[in-house]
Amino acid sequence: MEKLTIREIEQNLSLVKDRTSDFIRHIEKDERKGVQQLLKKWYSQQESEQKAYEKYLEMTKYENNYRSQGFENIAGIDEVGRGPLAGPVVAATVILPPTFYLPGLDDSKKLSEQKRNAFFEIINREAVSISIGIINVEEIDHINILEASKKAMLTAIAGLKTKPDFLLIDAVKLMAPYPQEAIIKGDGKSISIAAASIVAKVTRDRMMIKLGMEFPQYGFSQNMGYGTKEHLNAIKKFGITPHHRRSFAPIKDFVIEVK
Repeated sequence: MEKLTIREIEQNLSLVKDRTSDFIRHIEKDERKGVQQLLKKWYSQQESEQKAYEKYLEMTKYENNYRSQGFENIAGIDEVGRGPLAGPVVAATVILPPTFYLPGLDDSKKLSEQKRNAFFEIINREAVSISIGIINVEEIDHINILEASKKAMLTAIAGLKTKPDFLLIDAVKLMAPYPQEAIIKGDGKSISIAAASIVAKVTRDRMMIKLGMEFPQYGFSQNMGYGTKEHLNAIKKFGITPHHRRSFAPIKDFVIEVK
């Protein structure tokens, strides 16, 4: 094999996946420092991709188990927004096709904003069906956050165009007309729940960013309604908005409402 330039080796490495290939064996003998650095980077990338693949396989075990029992449309359900002082609680329900593969898919909280947005687009494009449930602050204050979270989930399930025949739910059990399994920390254990967590979080974050344009002093586009120091200081200075949860401490201690 002729001696290639480092640039040519870099280009060829981007196409190689097999560690035992003749090309890899050949450049392993190349003593140039630049080549060995490229090879080290390639090995690291291959290891990362293998771990992502193994993680993905691990996260399909619930879906594969229920598909082996005859269930086809398995819906993952998750919600975001239980803890914030402002904004709605948002739930998403996602049915993925059996062939869906997205390495790196995980609990939305473990992903960067850039990765969440990229995955959000892929999930929306490839999912069999997606539905969103949104419960506003007035209802949260009226029925409490746990019941609001459950209602958001049930709303999302009811909105699916393709009806599910099994539900995989993050942490809670629902009074729904379908067989189900509640999985503790399910957004890191099931691809369907992970996909739902991403859809729910990206949807809510975008709502809060838009809300932040209306009320810039509260920093909603950065804190997403959570009780950061800056957010709490803004509440003390400006009072509360119609989008703050009056049943939550310390919001209920503030009665001034910003119009």
